[in-house]
Parts: sequence; C-alpha cells; structure tokens
Amino acid sequence: MEEILPAEKFAGSIGKTYRDSKPHWAEAKKASPDHPNIVLLVLDDVGFSHLGCYGSDINTPRIDALAAKGLRFTNFHTTAMCSPTRAALLTGRQHHAAGMGTIVEWCTGYPGYQGQVTKRAATLADMLRPHGYNTHALGKWHLMRMTDATAAGPFDYWPLARGFDRYYGFLSSLTDHWNPELFCDNHPISRPVKPGYHLTEDLIDKSIELIRDQQCSAPGKPFFSYVALGACHSPHHVEPKYIERYKGKYDCGWDEIRKKWFKRQIELGIIPPDTVLTERNNEVIAWDSLSSDEQRVCARMQEVFAGFLEHTDEQVGRLVDYLESMNLLDNTLFVVLSDNGASDEGGDHGNINIRKHYAFVDEPIEELIANIDKLGSEYTYNHYPKGWGFAGNTPLKWFKMDTFGGGIRDPLIIHWPNKIKDQGGIRRQYHHCVDFVPTVLELLNIDAPQNHQGIEQLPIHGKSMVYAFDNAQAPTQKKTQYFEMLGDRGIWHEGWKAVTRHKKGTDFEADIWELYHVEYDFSESNNLASQFPEKLKMLIDLWWSEAEKYSVLPLDDRDRERTAASLKATSRKIYTYYPGMARVDRLSAPNVANRSYQIEAEIEIDEHGTNGVLFAAGGRFGGYVLFIKDNQLIHEYNCGDERRLILKSPSKLSAGKHHVSFGFKKTGSLAGSGTLSCDGIEVASLAMERMWPLLPNATGIHCGRDDGSPVSESYSCPNTFNGNLKKIIVKVEDDQEIDFLKEYYAALADD
Repeated sequence: MEEILPAEKFAGSIGKTYRDSKPHWAEAKKASPDHPNIVLLVLDDVGFSHLGCYGSDINTPRIDALAAKGLRFTNFHTTAMCSPTRAALLTGRQHHAAGMGTIVEWCTGYPGYQGQVTKRAATLADMLRPHGYNTHALGKWHLMRMTDATAAGPFDYWPLARGFDRYYGFLSSLTDHWNPELFCDNHPISRPVKPGYHLTEDLIDKSIELIRDQQCSAPGKPFFSYVALGACHSPHHVEPKYIERYKGKYDCGWDEIRKKWFKRQIELGIIPPDTVLTERNNEVIAWDSLSSDEQRVCARMQEVFAGFLEHTDEQVGRLVDYLESMNLLDNTLFVVLSDNGASDEGGDHGNINIRKHYAFVDEPIEELIANIDKLGSEYTYNHYPKGWGFAGNTPLKWFKMDTFGGGIRDPLIIHWPNKIKDQGGIRRQYHHCVDFVPTVLELLNIDAPQNHQGIEQLPIHGKSMVYAFDNAQAPTQKKTQYFEMLGDRGIWHEGWKAVTRHKKGTDFEADIWELYHVEYDFSESNNLASQFPEKLKMLIDLWWSEAEKYSVLPLDDRDRERTAASLKATSRKIYTYYPGMARVDRLSAPNVANRSYQIEAEIEIDEHGTNGVLFAAGGRFGGYVLFIKDNQLIHEYNCGDERRLILKSPSKLSAGKHHVSFGFKKTGSLAGSGTLSCDGIEVASLAMERMWPLLPNATGIHCGRDDGSPVSESYSCPNTFNGNLKKIIVKVEDDQEIDFLKEYYAALADD
C-alpha cells in the first residue's frame, strides 16, 4: 500500500472507528525558555570610524546607547564587500566556500563564484526554525543571482527558500530610498506611495509589524529578525532637516576630519594610544588642492551622508524602543555591524548619479556644483568623494573592496542585557563575520545540521566569540583568517598579517606583498616585509593553502565586465510583455545597451485624449520609455542627467487601432539612429550618441505604466496607459559586443 502518512511518526492507534482509536498530535519543536530573540542589524558601507561610539562626530545616540550597555568589538572583520559578508555572516562558512566570492552580479560560474549561497551551507534561519524560532528577513538580500529575480523565479535562493518565514525588502545591491523596488515574500510589489516615504523608516515599520504579529499569535516564542538596511550605501537619501544639522561641519575637509576622529578614537579607547594615523593614501586628493567650488560641493556631500546616518540611527532607536515596550529587549541578542568599510566609489569629487560611476561615465564638476542643492533628494542618486570614505575608515588607509584594514575592519556592537554584564566593555580579540553563526549556536547549545533537506552540509568554518563576552583579557581563540576580493589578497595568522593590493589587469605573480604585526600595529602603518621575509613567505604559502581549501581559485580581477557574461548567458532575442504585469528586474530585462533593438506595441486610442506609458525601462537615473501624451507617440532615452534623447510624432495619432514602434539601429559604438513608426510608416527619426555603455535602465521594467521614479520628467508616475494596450514586444539584434569596456573606451578615443 502506498505510504500516505506524514513523515512524523504516528504514536497513536487506528481502529475501525474513532471510538476504538487513539489520536496523536505531533507537537512543534519548542524553544528553550531562556533562548533569546535575535536581531541582526546590518548597516551598509559604514566605515570603522563612522559611528559616534567609534570616533566620529556624527550623531548616532541610539546605536551609541546600545554600545554603552553592551560590547564594542574593535578587531572585527568582514570580507570587504556586501554579498560575501552576508553569505559568511548567515551561514558560518567562508564566503568562497559558500559560493559567494564577490557580489552576485559578478558571478563567474566557478564553485567559489556562483552568485548564490550553496545549499550545502544552511543559513542560521534554517538552523533556528527546527528549534522553535520564527524567522524574518528585511531589507537587502543580495544573496541570489539577480537574473532569478522574476515572477517565475526560480525561487530556490530567495529568502523564503533559505530558512526565512517572511521577507520584505529589496533583492539587489542598492535601491532608491525615496522610490525603492521592493519585494514581499516571493513577489515584487508596487512602489509604496506615502507622503514623506523613506525606505529605512519603512523597513523598521515592517520589522516592528512582523515582531508584533508573531508575538500576538505566539507570545514568548523567540524570533530571529535579520534587518539588513540599505543605509548607508549610496544613494545617500535623507530629508533636508537632517542634512542642515551638519551645515559647515565639514568645511575643513577630510584631512582635518581624520585627525579629529583619530584623536577621539584614542580618547574613547577604540584604538590603542600608540596607534599611528596612516598618511593620506595616493588615491585621495589633498583637500587643500581643491578649488573653493570643489570644496563646497564635496563638503555638502559629507553633510548629506552624516544626515543619512543620523536618520538611520533614529530608525534603529525606534526598533529598540518597540522591543523595550514589549518587554523583549532584555532577552534579545541585538547585534549591529557593517558589511564592509567605507567606499571610494564616488571618485575624486563624488557623484550626482552614482550609476554613471558604475558604467564608467564621468560627471563634470560643473554638473555636481549645479546640482548641489538637490543632494539627498529624490532628484539625485548621490555618493560622496573617496576622501570621505578615507575619513570614514580612520585610522586605516584603504577602502571597501580592499583586503587592508579599511575594507575589512568594521564596527560590531552586541547588546544583550540578560547575559552581558560588562556593559560598555570593549573587546579586542580577533573576530570575523564567519564567527557569528557558531556564536549563536553555542549560546543556544545547538549543533549545526550535518544534513539539511537531504543535502550533506559543509562544516562550520567560524569560531565562536562567546569566550570573549565575559572576559576582556581572554586571548584570541581564532588562529587564521584568509581574505580575497577581486584579486586583492590577505591573510591573518596569530597576530600577523600579509596583504597585497592587486592592480587590475596586471600579473598576479608581480603583486607586492606587505607584512604587518597587527597585534601591535592597529592601523597597518609599519610594513615589515623586508625585515621578516621568512615570515612573509610562510604567510603567503598559508594563503595559497587556504585558497585551495575554500574554493578561492581561480583568481580574477575583473569586476563590472563579469556582468556582461552572466547577462549574455541568460538573454533571448524576443521578449513579450503584457499590461499589468509584475515588475521585471533590470538584470532580467532586455539588454539593449550598444545594440540594435525594436519596441513594438498594438494599441487602441481615444480621440478625446489618450495618455500613459506603454513600456518603461528604468527610472529617473537612466532608462528609456515609449509613451503616449495627448495622443502623440513619444520615445525618450534618459542619459542619467539633463541630457535626454527625445523622439516625438509630429502629429497626434488618430482614434482607433495602431501598430506603433520605436527602433534603434546601431551605427557605431554607443551610437546609432532612432526611429518612431506608426502603422509601418516612419514618423520621426533622431541620431543618438553617447549612450549608456552598460544597461541603460537603472531599475526594472513595466508594461502599461511606470511604477518607480519616472523615466521622463514629462509625466508623473505611475502614468498608467488609459487606452487599450494588447502587448509589448521587444526584439534585440546580434550586433552587441560582450566586451562593453572595449567599445566604451573606443568611444572615448573618438571624442
């Protein structure tokens, strides 16, 4: 007879009727009464010195209060970039071994670079659910291939398939805080429309909502809330009132601010008193060499960042207040950390539209100055200059994506009143984000599964930090930790560190390794390579051994170029879309960059005034849109600034059915001819040049409406089409070169 009973063993008995039968109710696993709630709150691109309690003058009183009643760790490390840190943090496995050697967009298909967390590495949420926990993930996920962010999935690597009961947030690396692209559980949702809306506030609201609802249904049941804020990654978005609190504070520049923050770090005991403030690295411009206009716009960008971080701190405080109001805070393990160091991605002078940096497009300083009053608003996608990232990593010398201290040494605060007695204590033992999962497992006295959902699991690679909770003087129990990011390499072993900063495109064998005794040299200021060559060789050999062990190889120093290959592998020639469809993520959209393509639509319009979007790809900071306005057909290509390439039919379309289209014929690198047609007749044409070298659409695509920030400023979102739209067909041609950089640099040479 076919087995139809549930997997759980039935302990009752079955007779002919219920009168002579005995029922059995399988009970769900209950957590131990002393198991804490867990809140893991991850900040983004917040450097070692950015928080007030780590030395800055930025107002972060609510996070500082957690530190004052908890523990601050000053020797805590990450992987130098977001996706890899999150993979190690949530699984307890080294990031390459988990399949996340770099961010998901730059996956390459090798075991250590899959762009998704291997199923051989169950997450902490997977481990906690069988022990009576509810699990919530909020905010940034960035642990799956973005080509899978579709209504058809596959959903195997979305949060709900990786141990979380609920999810609300964004799946990609960053998003617009005023107009975010959000998902709820396993589906995209429309842009929230609310006066004064801000994503950080929304994520905290949703965190509170999920905890409230869970406690109403199961009072006392523990929860694990993974709250991964988009703050303070670019774009730096915040209301003017927060920015104005810092007006004039940074006019002295990043060189002076580093000195001030360094002095305060010593006063706070965050760094040893004999720490050396590293000199300005050779990629950062001296503040005094900037013109007065350059200084003005650069200072304003730091004011915006500071306001953004203060606003974030305020929202963290709301979550803390809610937990306290529910009498949950004392038995909540509340953890705050950053995923990597502060960023240098803003270049020398910062950005109005950071997408241009990612696409290798420069923004003239005149453009930055002209938009200074818009910084932080919904009209900018801004990021600060690398000099402020340098200051944010004080006293360290490099940045996010580097395996030097500025990329990998980050703030960590652990608050748990019921267990942490040394309130306000500082811990200097060496730790890494891979150590978080084994810490929780030890606190709960549970083991990681050796088999999960029928899949044999990797061993836990991290080392518990619990030994340091009650003993500030306890010696570090960790022995070795390797690092690798985009060809940069490093290894820490028993207080010594070997590290090399690889230059993209050069021979890996020619890299120059440096050696630091970081147990006594906090800021990595004294290179001992020439004094201890044997120690350096031993550490380099150890790095290669660890690289073999954890799937680090092959070394690869490419970054944005990798995206082209992954997009090519998942692309098709014809795309069909229907009005009312769910948003399609940008990396699953037709890739029309630097190639010929055509957009076709079957529509029916009304003589009294038909309006609305037929097809929109992207938003205010880059994209293209085909729409009708007052019965005129319009195509607009948004270059990410005030330069718009606009085609408009010279006369209104007559009432009735029409076949309309926009076609682009590539004639050169990043250039070609655009044509509008109606019923097979060309009605307008335009020479188009200096187009986006990578994906032109900053965000996803919509059919029959535009549900983000508007691609065109000639309408307001959602600008739903009020005529009859049957479908949209997008066709792409074969004339696109996969080496976008080759074409881009060729275009620059022609200018």
